[in-house]
Amino acid sequence: MSSGIRLAVFALILCLLATSALAGEANVFVYHRFGDDRYPSTNISIETFSAQLQLLKERDYTVLTLGEIVERLRAGKAIPERCAALTVDDAYTTFLSGAMPLLRRFSYPVTLFVNTDTVGSRGYLGWEELRGLVAEGVEIGNHTASHLYLLNRKSGEDPGSWRQRITADIRQAQRLLETELGRRPLLFAYPYGEYSPAVIEILKGEGYRGAAAQQSGVVASGADLFALPRFPMGGPYATFEGFREKLAMRALPVTVLSPAGPVIEGEDPPTLLVRIEGRGIDLTRLRCFVQGQGEATIVADSAGGAGAYLVRAGVPLSGRRNKYTLTAPAKDGGHWYWFSQLWVNPSR
Repeated sequence: MSSGIRLAVFALILCLLATSALAGEANVFVYHRFGDDRYPSTNISIETFSAQLQLLKERDYTVLTLGEIVERLRAGKAIPERCAALTVDDAYTTFLSGAMPLLRRFSYPVTLFVNTDTVGSRGYLGWEELRGLVAEGVEIGNHTASHLYLLNRKSGEDPGSWRQRITADIRQAQRLLETELGRRPLLFAYPYGEYSPAVIEILKGEGYRGAAAQQSGVVASGADLFALPRFPMGGPYATFEGFREKLAMRALPVTVLSPAGPVIEGEDPPTLLVRIEGRGIDLTRLRCFVQGQGEATIVADSAGGAGAYLVRAGVPLSGRRNKYTLTAPAKDGGHWYWFSQLWVNPSR
């Protein structure tokens, strides 16, 4: 083999290695309460949470804060293979009493999103407890002051007044977190997982680096850093088997072509237009599941170009929040790929 060919092969190998290194993904999970059976829809048992952490250890997962994952993505740096992040919303007291002893035992980092109006109230952590957690290395994010429905306008409120009110609520929480904890949060979590392009614009203007939603999915290179998916771990989802299944999921490489955001403003059921990069994925087995309905219709869209699909549920969506969940297996049968599109109807 000539030296020129050897150099070309070596360069190709380096390129493939670099691509593989940058192809890492992060499976992010969101929790609320720990060992509190009074609130089953947002609770996980201590035994199940412990088993989940043990699985991360046994499978040699790298656990990072959500902030570190965001910064790696922003900088174009690699996410480790087999990477996960643990996030917790609302700062209930059971985070300190139930989750932290286990997180300390396994030496895993965690990101805690705090809504400041409830700090120190019955069932919520106080400022002194939060300061202790910060001293231990717990990452703190902003979850608004009042945990409001960000997408709802008050009666007679115009878009400008709505924007001022939402911005003021976010800023109030930020000021308190900075004053009380000595940290300036760079991450935000949407209350109830609800967001819109207008809310994202506010957050970017306020200097946030990323924001976490609650639609399920895997964080990968190219992800929208202001609509980061997280697998919920509460209620019927808070099982060891469900965690193991979600941990094995990979990001379905979806680009949403329309609509621009998750808010249902007219057509219901909404039509989703996506493009999917199908390399290595068996798109003949692509399916879409809708909460409360079963499967949605998926039709290849020739007008949208290669890999474009139109997805639509059969009947109007139920509830205030719903989602389309797209899944497909790898061609070699080794993995499943997952993407979830949030829908919000603020009128409900």
